[in-house]
Amino acid sequence: MTVEEIMSQLEEMGSEQTKKTFMRHGAKEPLFGVKVGDLKKLVKYVKKDQELALALYDTGNHDAMYLAGLAVDPLKLTKERLEQWVEKANWYMPAEYTVANAAAESPFALELARKWMDDDREMVAVCGWSTYAGYMSITPDEELDLQEIRGLLKRVEDTIHGERNRVRYAMNGFVIMAGSAVSDLHDEALAAADRIGKVDVNVGNTACKVPLAADYILKVKNRGKIGVKKKTCIC
Repeated sequence: MTVEEIMSQLEEMGSEQTKKTFMRHGAKEPLFGVKVGDLKKLVKYVKKDQELALALYDTGNHDAMYLAGLAVDPLKLTKERLEQWVEKANWYMPAEYTVANAAAESPFALELARKWMDDDREMVAVCGWSTYAGYMSITPDEELDLQEIRGLLKRVEDTIHGERNRVRYAMNGFVIMAGSAVSDLHDEALAAADRIGKVDVNVGNTACKVPLAADYILKVKNRGKIGVKKKTCIC
């Protein structure tokens, strides 16, 4: 399929209700309003064509960008391309999911996560924290730099409540992932989560809630899933 054919399909699959929902969450035009579940129906048409996936992201249309993130091969992404992608992530869904998940599975995960976390732009920083969290979710503990993660947990603990709005959400997610996916850091992350407590994030005119990190980590523990890694963080 061509970019034009995919865009036509997306337009047909979109709905005004879903578009309004996305926009309440912060989405910006252009978009058709296609549910993520419906986007996954098109992945098979894009997955084997890396250039098509890249071209879809370059349209700037949210639905096409998200589809690109589902279909792209992260191992074939260049660092330059990921830098271009993060520049276009203009609200939290592409920043926290599309770009972060692709970056987390790329060869440049740590390099970009470290760089982006320190960026002055909110969505770039969000992408940095989300990239590192995604990296932890798929990487064996013995390959992780536990001392670095400990340092980042301390940084979150010290700064989260004074951070930018959506960065607070991403930092909270980082603590949850450290406590859930990294066995050796479970106790330390849980203790940090207890000290951090409730994290306030303005989620706009939506019903979304910010999970209490300590409670979330304990739920994972109660399911016997501490340290269980994902095969992929792309979703």
